[in-house]
Amino acid sequence: MQEILFALWFFYPAGLANMSPIIANNIPYLKKFNTPMDLGKSYKGKRILGDHKTFRGLLSGAIGGIVAAISQMILYTNFSSLESISGSIDYSDPIVILLGALLGLGALLGDSVKSFFKRQAEVPSGKSWFPFDQIDYIVGGLLFSALLVSFSWQTYLTIFFVWFIIHPIANVIGWILKLKENPF
Repeated sequence: MQEILFALWFFYPAGLANMSPIIANNIPYLKKFNTPMDLGKSYKGKRILGDHKTFRGLLSGAIGGIVAAISQMILYTNFSSLESISGSIDYSDPIVILLGALLGLGALLGDSVKSFFKRQAEVPSGKSWFPFDQIDYIVGGLLFSALLVSFSWQTYLTIFFVWFIIHPIANVIGWILKLKENPF
């Protein structure tokens, strides 16, 4: 149970970052900042990433990761019981903000890499591509976070499976809240 709590706690910035572009897309003022990351360019006759991968989304993911990390720092310094689930990471250290940014950027860039392959495989934008839609942000977030922290392979597997299960649940909640067009 301790490993599951750590997985939820540690990867929370990536999870929030993964939802941040959807939230940012629903803020009227931010809608106009929709420049695609691929700048409309194509590779082998297909869009590199597509219109849904924007600089607004990437930036909102990084900000989401940072906001989540700051909230973790505040909670950690005010509730000593969180020390037991934080593993070897000292969440009172400001480096946690960088960790949050790395988790957020990694999650969004992992999603972007998947989008490249999705476009090349001619899977329509918005269409589910199981299991890649569920693992892209996890792999990206873990790879980027490895610049600051490392864990046992068992811990990585726990993080992976916990967040693999959370992803479809979060999608359904986003759909119910009318933040997403479809639940998957």
